[in-house]
Amino acid sequence: MQRRFVLNLIFLLALNFIIKPFWIFGIDRTVQNTVSFAEYGMYFTLFNFSILFSIFLDLGLTNYNNRNVSQNHNLFYKYFTGLLSVKVLLSVLYFIITFFVGYWFGYASEHFYILLLLTINQCLISLILFLRSNVSGLQLYGIDSFLSVLDKFLMTIFCGIILWGNVLNSPFTIIHFLLSQTLAYIITALTVFFLLFFRLRKISFQFNSLFIWATIKQTFPYAFLTLVMAFYYRIDAVMLENLISDGVQQVAIYAQAYRLLDAASQIGVLFAGLLLPMFALMISNNQSILDLLRLSFSLLFIPSSVFAVFCLFYSDEIMSLLYNHTSNSSPKILTYLMFCFVAIAGTYIYGTLLTSKGKLFQLNVIAVVGLVLNVVLNLVLIPKFKAEGAAISGLITQWVIMLSQIIVCSLIFEFKVNYAYFFKVASILIVVFLISFFSKHQNLGLINALLIVVSSSSVLMFITKIVKTKEILQLMKKNRV
Repeated sequence: MQRRFVLNLIFLLALNFIIKPFWIFGIDRTVQNTVSFAEYGMYFTLFNFSILFSIFLDLGLTNYNNRNVSQNHNLFYKYFTGLLSVKVLLSVLYFIITFFVGYWFGYASEHFYILLLLTINQCLISLILFLRSNVSGLQLYGIDSFLSVLDKFLMTIFCGIILWGNVLNSPFTIIHFLLSQTLAYIITALTVFFLLFFRLRKISFQFNSLFIWATIKQTFPYAFLTLVMAFYYRIDAVMLENLISDGVQQVAIYAQAYRLLDAASQIGVLFAGLLLPMFALMISNNQSILDLLRLSFSLLFIPSSVFAVFCLFYSDEIMSLLYNHTSNSSPKILTYLMFCFVAIAGTYIYGTLLTSKGKLFQLNVIAVVGLVLNVVLNLVLIPKFKAEGAAISGLITQWVIMLSQIIVCSLIFEFKVNYAYFFKVASILIVVFLISFFSKHQNLGLINALLIVVSSSSVLMFITKIVKTKEILQLMKKNRV
C-alpha cells in the first residue's frame, strides 16, 4: 500500500504543481490586482459566506461514500443513483438556506448576483467531489488524479482568455471571473459523470424516501463534522467584514496572505484524498497503518514546517513579489497563516486516519471545541488587531485541533512516542532557521535563499533517514503491494 501511495502521490503532485500554481498565482492573483480592493474584499467575504452552508450540499455523503466504496466496491453499483438523487434535494436546500441567511445578514441587492454564482459553483464543486469519491473509492487513483486538476486547468484557459485575450469591451469584473469558473465546473462534472456512467452502463434516478432518510441518518456524523470545520475555517472573513468599520478592506488584506494558505492546503487535500481510501482498506483488512502514517506525515508536515520557518524571515519579500499593493500587516499575517498550515497539515493526516477508522464522535468533539475557541478568539482579537487578529485566532485554533487529534489517535491505535523521530524533525527545523537567518543577513535574495533552504532540508530528511532512499526505491520497483 505504501508503494501505491508513493506512486500516486508523485503523479498527483506532478499534475497539481503544473496546473494549480498558475491558477492561484497567475490567474487568481491577477484578478485581485486587477479589480479594486473593495470589489475583491466583498467577493472574498461572500465566497467564505457561501462555504459556511455548503455542508447542506453534502451532509457527509462524500466521505461516507468514499470510505464505504473503498471497503466494498459493490456499494458503488448499488447506491450510486440513490445518493445522486439525495444530492439534488440537498442542492435545493442549500440554495434556500444560503439566500435566506444572506437576506437576514442584510447583503445589498447588487451582491446577490455574485452570491447566486457562488452558490451555483458550490453546488457544482460538491457534485464533482461526490462523483470523484466513487472514482477514488474504486481505487482508480490515476484517473482521479487527472480529474483533480481538470477544473483548474479549464478555469486557467477561460480566465486567461478573458484577462489577456482582449475579448471584453468593458473592464474585467468579478462576474467574469465567476462565470469562467462556472463553465469549467460544468464541463468537469459532466466528464466525471459520463466516466461513471460508462462503468455502470445503466443509470435510473428514483427518489426513495426511506433510502434518503436512512442515508442521512448514517451520514449525520460526517455532516456535522464538515459543518463545524467549514465554520472554523471560513468564519474569520465573515467576522472581519462585520466586526469592524473597515471590514471589507481588512478582508482584502487578509485574502492576500490567505491565498498562500489556500494554495498550500490544496496539497493537504491531495494527501487526504489518497489516504482516506487507503487507510480505510488497510484498517478493514487488519493491516498495520504505522509505516504509511509515518511516511505521509513526514512528506507533508516537515515541508510545511520548513516553509513556515522560511516565512519568518522572507514574508515581506514574498508579499511584495506577489502583489502591487500590500499593507504593513500583510507579512505578519502571512507568517501566522503559514504556521497555521503546519497544524492543518497534521490534521489532514491524523484527521483522515480517524475518519477512516470511523471515529466521528471524537472528531466532532474536537471540532466543536475548535469552533468555540475560534469564534471567541475572533471576537476578542479582530476588533483590536483586525486582519492580524483573525490570523492569530486561526493559528491557535488549528494547533489545538491538531494536537487533540494526535492524542486521540495515539490512544485509539496505541502509538508509542518516537522521541528519536521528533529529535530529527526538530534538528532539521533548527538548521533551516539558521540558514534562513544567515541568508537574510547576507542579502542572498528570496529565490536564492529559498533554493538553499529547500535543497538543504531535503538532503537532511534523507541524511536523518526520516525518508529513506532505499525504502522509496524499493517501493517504486515493486510490481505488487
